[in-house]
Amino acid sequence: MLIRSALTAITVLLASSVNADTKLSFALDWKFEGPSAPYFQSIDAGHFSKAGLDVEISAGKGSLDAIPKVATGAYPIGFADINSLVKFLDQNAGAPVTAVMMVYDKPPFAVIGRKSLGIENPKDLQGRVLGAPPPDGAWAQFPIFAAENNLEMDKITVEPVGFPTREPMLAEGNVAAITGFSFSSYLNLVRLGVDEADISTLLMADYGLELYGNAIIVNTEFAENNKEIVKGFLAAVAAGWKDAIADPGKAIESLMKRNPAADSALEERRLQLAIDANVVTDYTLANGMGHISEGRMARSLEQMSTTYEFSSPPDASLYFDNRFLPANGFNLN
Repeated sequence: MLIRSALTAITVLLASSVNADTKLSFALDWKFEGPSAPYFQSIDAGHFSKAGLDVEISAGKGSLDAIPKVATGAYPIGFADINSLVKFLDQNAGAPVTAVMMVYDKPPFAVIGRKSLGIENPKDLQGRVLGAPPPDGAWAQFPIFAAENNLEMDKITVEPVGFPTREPMLAEGNVAAITGFSFSSYLNLVRLGVDEADISTLLMADYGLELYGNAIIVNTEFAENNKEIVKGFLAAVAAGWKDAIADPGKAIESLMKRNPAADSALEERRLQLAIDANVVTDYTLANGMGHISEGRMARSLEQMSTTYEFSSPPDASLYFDNRFLPANGFNLN
């Protein structure tokens, strides 16, 4: 009887451990806004649970924020700007972090200005005040944007600003332009009452930047020991984005459960802007979501080296590992 009882207890324990989903913490780059909706959609639609994952999503404070969190192992997986990751690894050789899935094939780095304040093209920035948060991913790439457009930096007054005050300062005319993500800053200005016809968005990718944008990053030690977990996570993320592309409104419902104070219509517009400009591109339609072009990555590193002095020769294999992706990427159609 004792043996039978012990065996029954062991069987129940094993069954519960097999059926329990693996808990996983995911560090976002920013607040719970439209472009984060696909990740919550992956929770609500059961994509993560089908992969055996119980995912908890945490908000971030900028596109560089998740990198040290993942590198230190505080979070196994995050979402961050791959260009900032390149610099982080150059400055912290051997840090256990790399990108494994490209999400923003076309980066949302932008300079957002107001036409009434004289900003309609890159040259208009000279002689004016530019508001830029120091941790901002777009500001990190501004030197390349400036170099590609022959801007004289000593003719631009750069005002360090906080993320909460960035768009209000532009709305009030205290700065003529700001750096930021195109979909975030544009709609934040609209919410503040700025006439859309008065907003000029200079998407850096349209003005010479070859760079990629935000990617899913992992702690390499975690990934090496949990290959199937990482593969399952990426597949679930892709499924969430595919759902959001097909029905943005449904994905925003998942967002609103986590951020009920948000403006659902505004956040749906923000999500759609990200889908149209950053996620669904000619490359991802032809090659699937997730992968990068080796040639373009090489050009982006070369471009980065024009304004950033690498302590060691850049090595693309350190910054992106495609082993966790299907060979043809994730189909978005």
